[in-house]
Amino acid sequence: MAGQDLRTLFSSNDRSIAANEAFTNRQAQWRAVTAGLAGHLRHVTGADFDVEDLEAPRRNILVFHGVGGIGKSTLSRKIEASLARSEHRPVQWESPSHPEDRTLPVRIDFSRAAGMDFERVILTIRLAVAALGRPMPAFDLALRRYWEHNHPGEPIEDHLRRGGLLSRFSAAAALPQQMQSALSDVAQALLLPGTVGSALGLGAGALIKALRERRQSVRALAGCSRLADLLEAEPDLEALSFYPHLLSWDLAQLPSDKGALPVILLDTFEDTGDRTHRDFERLLQRVVWLMPNAFFVVTGRNRLQWAETSVEGQLDWTGPDAWPGLVPDTAQTRLGVSGRQILIGDFSPEDCEDYLARRLSRDGQPLIGDPIRRIIAEHSHGLPLYLDLSVMRYLELRRGGRQPQVTDFDHDFPALIARTLSDLTADERHVLRAVSLLSAFSVPLATQVAGMDHDAPALRLTERPFIRESSAGVWPFHVHDLIRAAIRNADDDSDDRWSEQDWQRAVQRAFHALESQWRRDPRRDRALLVGCLTQGLLLARDFRLDLGWLADAAFQYVGDCVWEPLALPAPATHDTSSSGLRTAADALVETLSAVARRQHEHRERTAGRLSAVLASGLLPDDLVELATYYLAKAQRDLGLTDDSRRNMWRVASADGRLASAARRGLAHLSRLSGDFPTAVETAGRLGWEGRHHRVLGDVWWVQGDMERAAAAYLAARSEAEEHGVVGETAMVQAHLAFAVSFSDPLRADDELDLADRLLSRLSLRSTEMTARIAAVVRDVGFAADVPDRAAVLLAEIGVSGISYAAAKLQLALCFHHAVFDAQDDLATTITRLRDLTQSGDYAYYVDIAHFMAGLPLPEHTARARWIDGEQQTRERWRHLVTTRRNHLATTR
Repeated sequence: MAGQDLRTLFSSNDRSIAANEAFTNRQAQWRAVTAGLAGHLRHVTGADFDVEDLEAPRRNILVFHGVGGIGKSTLSRKIEASLARSEHRPVQWESPSHPEDRTLPVRIDFSRAAGMDFERVILTIRLAVAALGRPMPAFDLALRRYWEHNHPGEPIEDHLRRGGLLSRFSAAAALPQQMQSALSDVAQALLLPGTVGSALGLGAGALIKALRERRQSVRALAGCSRLADLLEAEPDLEALSFYPHLLSWDLAQLPSDKGALPVILLDTFEDTGDRTHRDFERLLQRVVWLMPNAFFVVTGRNRLQWAETSVEGQLDWTGPDAWPGLVPDTAQTRLGVSGRQILIGDFSPEDCEDYLARRLSRDGQPLIGDPIRRIIAEHSHGLPLYLDLSVMRYLELRRGGRQPQVTDFDHDFPALIARTLSDLTADERHVLRAVSLLSAFSVPLATQVAGMDHDAPALRLTERPFIRESSAGVWPFHVHDLIRAAIRNADDDSDDRWSEQDWQRAVQRAFHALESQWRRDPRRDRALLVGCLTQGLLLARDFRLDLGWLADAAFQYVGDCVWEPLALPAPATHDTSSSGLRTAADALVETLSAVARRQHEHRERTAGRLSAVLASGLLPDDLVELATYYLAKAQRDLGLTDDSRRNMWRVASADGRLASAARRGLAHLSRLSGDFPTAVETAGRLGWEGRHHRVLGDVWWVQGDMERAAAAYLAARSEAEEHGVVGETAMVQAHLAFAVSFSDPLRADDELDLADRLLSRLSLRSTEMTARIAAVVRDVGFAADVPDRAAVLLAEIGVSGISYAAAKLQLALCFHHAVFDAQDDLATTITRLRDLTQSGDYAYYVDIAHFMAGLPLPEHTARARWIDGEQQTRERWRHLVTTRRNHLATTR
């Protein structure tokens, strides 16, 4: 229906309010298709239509867009079937004004499961046109040349058969004969000897020359002014994207009683890419632009942005002049329809506000003010029904004699439950309530949480439109956010509503089902761990459960050293405590979030968050150990050595799960103070859990013994790979790259490349800093921008609060100045290094800088305990500098 919304119109005595209907049904969408087709047929059969006009605006496209699961693909399939055969048209759909045989529908599915690429798009369109029973000579010549170049020795019919395209189109078998006919005609016209392939092999030049000279022998093709240019171009994917122009020209040459209008339906258009990567979309836009005598129906989640100037440069034809039908029409009175772009189903946030602005108006201005429109749009989660109910609530409040306020719309509608449950079976309603406890689910998980012994109700539920499906996460399904919130929070007056005990039993089933999925995973899948941990924490927080298995999951989360974000939505109830922590789950979430976010936050922020968690007293003892350990690490990075040592000692003394890690931390603290023999002795007792090889590598590179350091890091990497700890693998690889950057710049290239690849999938800020410092060391003497790069990196280190990284970077600059014997710059950098290490941590970096430059140590300098003595350590570091100098001298 269209025009006035009668229900809203009769909800108020105020006749100045204009109430416009916002939603259209499938009949209206079918009418849009038939009206668009009729108009397009009139346009292409007009005397002024020129298929080769590349500048005229395009109106040959209609777009249906809406959220997933609303029925866009079903609509696309139904349109294709209805245009192909009238008996497939729904009875409520009107007959189109054009004859059935004047259209040639073909649907192309871009969903990931369909595996559609651009070459397959072109072949699909050509196969559909094969139903006309006529060769397409210009297009077929170009396609055969492309095919021979890109698929040498592979007959096109074999390719089509393997891809399933021959079986899809009844006339597809005629395509090879049609193409051969076109080639044979050209070969005969040019008197070329040999096989048909000669027309595009040795004879390609002859054909192009004949076309350019518009010879009588090829007069049928010479009228296609751009054919010669396309045959001359390299037959790659770029050229293929322009071949639709040739197909369009061929279709235009057919007698009126032999031709038909191609209707090309492009479904699941959102899977062609995203709004930052438009390569596939750019190729598809060319097809639409270069086939002005075809009609395109696009279905996808988003409206096309082709009429917007903001995408200029990403696509070939953009702006309102190129695509006038795709420009939003603010004068439309039917909400959801703007020109040739029609919204079906749910709305985007922008569409929600637009809907509300136009649904109720007075004197052409929105009746509902901006703040209220925003809050309604936010709470609606894009569900049209919620918007509709909110409009009715707005009018109801006005009838009560007061102006509606923003707070009036922090509201759940029981009607949402009633309408959602109305056509569900009792079992489906039971499963729906159970899965509303979960942010995502699979059919087996839903069955388990519902306490059922058969999957059928869950399977049926996943087919409902308010259940969304996505292949991106661990579990494929989730309940529409608004429906989920209503089921959990709104008053439920249905006959089979759950009691509080029913909800508690379901919560326990859900909590234990998540535990079961995580513990029984033989692959230790990281995504499953994070998914189970996140959902379990939500349940524990919202229903005040004991943490139970979540403690084990938390230790696995930190043990993998991956640090992907772990955040929970804010609780429904507002907290009044200063820390915002109410439950043990809150405290654990804050702990894990602080640990993960330390890769992106200043270490002072990390230390403050963890201190607040420990002060809350909400964590059980084993998780207190976890928070204390990572507080100690943050304190060490901030240079708070005494505090760090005290907390590391606490954790090590407790002899819990992180005792070995804490002992490693104590070994690191010994190394920081220059007590290297103690660090080596401690490493001997750490084993794999204490990362003993990494501890040794960290000691050996400081001694200038890069060979032993590299060997230790390699052993550490092998252990990490053997245990499947990807974060540790990446960390050790960055340290290995740093060590070899001093001694072997060529090898460092490979090691840094591997480090970058390992780190690209992780979030390890401090390790990324190590890798970047390693790149600076590697480039000493080879790149003039080393000081500039170091300055940029130093600023980033300052933001992170990782003090040791700043000192390590200054040491790298000392190496740079020592290699070039830049004494003044070296003295300045040593001064900075001394300032950074004045607490005593890493004070031996100042010694190393002197060793590099062959300078004596200042008097009254605290001496580090070098493994092989000061003189041998000095000689090693000086040798690294002179070796780099000699290498530079021989390469210049």
